[in-house]
Amino acid sequence: MLYMIVAAALAAALMLALMPGCILKLKALKFGQTMYELGPQSHLNKKGTPNMGGIVMGPVTVVSTVALYLVWRAAAGGQAFWSLHNALWALLFLTVACMLLVGFSDDYIKDVKKDHEGLRPKQKIVRQIAIGLVFAVWAYFCVGSDVIIPFTGKTWDLGIFYIPLITLTVLFMTNSSNLQDGLDGLLSTVTAVGMAAFGVIAFLMKDGQNNALCGILAFAMAGAAIGFLRFNHYPAQIFMGDTGSMFIGAVMVGIAVVLKIEFLLLLICFTCVMSSVSVIMQRYYFKLTHGKRIFKMSPIHHHFEMCGMKETAIVRMYGAVTLILSAIAVVSMLKWF
Repeated sequence: MLYMIVAAALAAALMLALMPGCILKLKALKFGQTMYELGPQSHLNKKGTPNMGGIVMGPVTVVSTVALYLVWRAAAGGQAFWSLHNALWALLFLTVACMLLVGFSDDYIKDVKKDHEGLRPKQKIVRQIAIGLVFAVWAYFCVGSDVIIPFTGKTWDLGIFYIPLITLTVLFMTNSSNLQDGLDGLLSTVTAVGMAAFGVIAFLMKDGQNNALCGILAFAMAGAAIGFLRFNHYPAQIFMGDTGSMFIGAVMVGIAVVLKIEFLLLLICFTCVMSSVSVIMQRYYFKLTHGKRIFKMSPIHHHFEMCGMKETAIVRMYGAVTLILSAIAVVSMLKWF
């Protein structure tokens, strides 16, 4: 547990040290957020706020994770460092690829080329599926195709269907994380809480190199989110952009897959999941009813906002929901501790 706590502290300290300079640099480069004209009118005054904070959050999380993992490994030993069964390489591939090939590419088009559309949907989906497929194939052969069923102490072997299901999970969760990043401090808050839960589960599960790695990564991500929240809370000085949200979504899936707790994404990442569900519901209901809407605006956090709730109140509500459901997720794993 000590290595995990140190990883969180290191990530938070690095974020606090590096973000002020990053904000000034992004302002100088005019890498400001472009706002969607049909979005909440209260967001229009955020136009020009520096974006792409994820270019610091991602590397800080990776450096903190690798550094503490190497220290842990030196003390505890483990599988061959360069083995494909060492989840470090697969997690680095998944998270960094999603951050750079999807998130950063999208932010660059939006903020540098000033094209609000960013990557076209087909471009984004193809990249996410390709990354997810490579990760899913690795997991099938090196982690196994069985997943833990919460509260039961049993597993469910998905067989060959594991590969397409995990690929789709990567696609769904990275986009869900991206949709969640719509209010100041929202994704940062739920990430800090949820990643702490993932870290606790990894710590309490049976000893193992990959479990320890996941615990270190989860706490490093939580620490980075807390450090980023110092600059991202309302009123935000910087946004994480798709660079950060895609990285966070990939971390969520990566840890869940390596620990075999994919079902717990529904609890720990419930607010992210509901962001996507609300968009899907809104879109299909709009088409079926020829123009009617379920929500005033989707994702659902904008519905709450347009109903009169303040951004800070919504963030607190989402944080509380994530905390409660994360506690339930931890309890659901008692038979595996």
